[in-house]
Amino acid sequence: MLDFPEPPKSYSSVFLEETDKPLPEKIDPRTRYAFFSTIAKGGKSLIKSCKDLHLSRFICYKTLKPEFADDEVEQQRLIREARVSAMLQHPNTIPTYELGRDSRGHPYFTMKLVHGYTLRELLNYRERYDLTQLMELVLQVANALQYAHTHGVAHRDIKPENILAGPYGEVLLLDWGLAKVWHPDGSNANEGEPKPAPIKDITLTGQGAAQGTAHYMSPEQIQKDPNIDHRTDVYSLGAVLYEILCGETSASGEKLHEVIESVQSDTPAEHKDVTRQHVPRLLNDLAMKCLSKDPGDRFQTMDELLMLLQQDWRSDLKRYTDK
Repeated sequence: MLDFPEPPKSYSSVFLEETDKPLPEKIDPRTRYAFFSTIAKGGKSLIKSCKDLHLSRFICYKTLKPEFADDEVEQQRLIREARVSAMLQHPNTIPTYELGRDSRGHPYFTMKLVHGYTLRELLNYRERYDLTQLMELVLQVANALQYAHTHGVAHRDIKPENILAGPYGEVLLLDWGLAKVWHPDGSNANEGEPKPAPIKDITLTGQGAAQGTAHYMSPEQIQKDPNIDHRTDVYSLGAVLYEILCGETSASGEKLHEVIESVQSDTPAEHKDVTRQHVPRLLNDLAMKCLSKDPGDRFQTMDELLMLLQQDWRSDLKRYTDK
């Protein structure tokens, strides 16, 4: 089991005065939410915790940063994210509660508030967790992606920061803001299509070193291929798996252009050249197939990937540790 801090009692406890207090005769949606506190900032969005005074619970409230609040394209992207999140009703996605506009006409949506650690936080303390625990997270994310792909959605932003492990066994795939959907005839959407921010904006630190998103983007995503499909998620999940197994990212480089070149051109180093930890052959082969440059050489569906993830790789690990 993963260890988690207990959430504040004010967030989690159920008391009679909260369950039985009168509901106003006239509901004013503008006064429904209170006690806002910012818990995360995205490139263009704000995520806050707040209390839903009608249902007496703390929830998650997502809206745009003030400088983007009146941008119609960004508003459409937020609305699409809310609806995609709401329509994908799966145990490994966060329930969406409400989509609305605030008193200024700016869109927002509310979700379940989950306390826990992102996979990035877990990997920062990799030595505390065994491979079985971390592979369970990968398996649950693959389940969420299988469901999304079956329903016509590609996530396009799989990375450790977007995988959340909760204190009660929850594993949640977060942030569907870059999700791609298609028209019923299978054609691409053009108007309102969420376009990733320029890579330089989402990967560079103040010192100019590359980190984060670029390491998990597929070659076709970096090349902005208009025909990108669900197989980009196969690549990104493979990049996450490689990092779990090897303790290093599959793409190398200190500068952004080096990482981009590595994603497009380099075959990831074999695990024996990267880590002293034993890596089960099945998981190594699985990760390397996911990371194929050509989408046609990867697993073509999450079903294929899930079948292998559920095979017995633990006996390989046990044989090694018993030596």
